[in-house]
Amino acid sequence: MAMSQSANVLEKAIGHTGDATTEQNETNPGRDREKYADPSGEKMKALVWMGKNDVQVVETHKPKVIEDRDVILKVTGSTICGSDLHLLHGAVVEMQKGDILGHEFCGKIDSMGPGVKGFKEGDRVVASFQIACGECFYCQKKLSSQCERTNDNKIENIMYGGRTAGMFGYSHFTGGFAGGQAEYVRVPYGDVNLLKLPDDVPDEQGLFLSDVISTSWNCVVDTGVSEGDVVAVWGAGPIGQMAAEMSFTNGASRVILIDGGAGAWRLDFVKERMPKIETLNFSNLPKGESVTSELKKMVDGRGPDVALECVAGEYAKGWGHYFEMMLGMETDTSEIVNEMITSVRNFGKCGITGVYVGFTNHFNIGSLMERGIKLMGNGQAPVHLYWEKLLKMIQEGKTNPYQMLSHRVLMEEMDLVYDIFDKRGENMQKVFVQTKFSDPPAPGTPEVTSFRK
Repeated sequence: MAMSQSANVLEKAIGHTGDATTEQNETNPGRDREKYADPSGEKMKALVWMGKNDVQVVETHKPKVIEDRDVILKVTGSTICGSDLHLLHGAVVEMQKGDILGHEFCGKIDSMGPGVKGFKEGDRVVASFQIACGECFYCQKKLSSQCERTNDNKIENIMYGGRTAGMFGYSHFTGGFAGGQAEYVRVPYGDVNLLKLPDDVPDEQGLFLSDVISTSWNCVVDTGVSEGDVVAVWGAGPIGQMAAEMSFTNGASRVILIDGGAGAWRLDFVKERMPKIETLNFSNLPKGESVTSELKKMVDGRGPDVALECVAGEYAKGWGHYFEMMLGMETDTSEIVNEMITSVRNFGKCGITGVYVGFTNHFNIGSLMERGIKLMGNGQAPVHLYWEKLLKMIQEGKTNPYQMLSHRVLMEEMDLVYDIFDKRGENMQKVFVQTKFSDPPAPGTPEVTSFRK
């Protein structure tokens, strides 16, 4: 929390690069009603960040079109992502009280600016979690998550040596855009960052093109899973679950899913839906054994060909990293990355898809170099590169987002849902958040569960 506040102060001091081509730092239209709020005065419900481990459902103002290529969506579905928990915990810097969260959402077009082409009011669409201009160097290559024109945050540029694209509901570090855990949301460059959903793809499937399906696919293909590979996946949450499925789709002969602690139930959740998967519970290791030693035993004494990190860097397993992170000596633990490096066979491949925000200590660079391990950051997934292909895969039944969907919940109860999701409670794997604009549940999907007592 202190780090986030310090980053906000620093941002004000050093300013921005000034090269963004869309409005920055408009994370809640109620903050400047004249500039950002719909002139009708219409209100909406939204989930906002109010401090570390504190999110609240509030009433704020509906956004309005402020740029020619803006689209205003009626949100018909959103969800909570594991990376939203990093915001909840204060692990991502430059959060401000009242910021509207949420980077995965779909909806119907309510209104749009005169520059939007190829869409009309009422169209069903899904938004990418990143905001791309469609014209810069990276956008021309469909590498939309690295757009050069939608995030002019100078701190990110200094820390990383470059910037990501702007992102919905993910702090002022990524441009400061209001998110989609709300009843309405403004989508800049709407004709670039929205994909039409056909009638045969309900919201409960199409929604997940915004992030989780695209991110899982990117994790697998970017790391280079290929025919016959044995793949180990760290983390049995939605990303890990879908990465496991997509590893098989790309030819993996075996997939081993690793989890434990409060999330151990997820191993059974995934295996029920994917019986051929193998599991490893790090909470139940025999005395003297480690994840690495168990994986070696499971895979010919050498270890998996590929390791996929689908957890994140904020979850310390040992006291050393816990205290170093608490004292600000590092922002991310290297424990899982080190497990991956030591677990794969010589010349194996490791890909990092879980969120890491800064710096880490005690990194096993010796094993990486000496054994020829290929370690890559998969980056924020370039959704635009994949989402048309993945939409077709959904239509053809080659991937099914329903398998990770465990709950349908109410927008009004999102503060409670965040708490349950954070604690890995109620067997909550992936939720569909219903708003007043949502259609009835699609056949084969969960009915609404209310947690408000």
